[in-house]
Amino acid sequence: MKKTASELTKINPETWVEQYGDFLFNYAVSRVNNKMVAEDLVQETFFSALKNYNNFKQKSSERTWFVSILKNKIIDHYRKAAGKTANDDEGHRIFENSFDENETWKPEFAPVDWGEDPEKAFEQVEFMEILKECLTALPKKLAGIFTSREIEDKKNEIICKELNISLSNLWVMLH
Repeated sequence: MKKTASELTKINPETWVEQYGDFLFNYAVSRVNNKMVAEDLVQETFFSALKNYNNFKQKSSERTWFVSILKNKIIDHYRKAAGKTANDDEGHRIFENSFDENETWKPEFAPVDWGEDPEKAFEQVEFMEILKECLTALPKKLAGIFTSREIEDKKNEIICKELNISLSNLWVMLH
């Protein structure tokens, strides 16, 4: 049910943790698989929301706004983690230097249009190098599942048998 403008202005930041804390925490845990990190990210989300509440245009629900902030915090978390573990090889330098200060592609590094045949991208050496680099950032099991399904084109049932997992567990991991 949509809230009226007068109801939206009555929302009290003092109740945010009670209203949205559990949902945001569960959302964060499902993305980072670490309760302590999730707690920190949710705390940062509330702090950021409090700091920027006057800029909230109330065009969406507060919950949607919080999730949007949290998503950005999660992305920042993974960027920081990748920066700490990245070794100094050429691939990492190319990847890190591919974006400008607004975090958009620099023209010389922007991905090319795949056209109508995305399978041709697999033939591109650059694409495969970056894909391999991204896969190494994933936990081995998730990278293996992704590779089996998307690159080796294995059926879900075969992957589940090989890993002794349920189909629903496979879908959760792929998500």
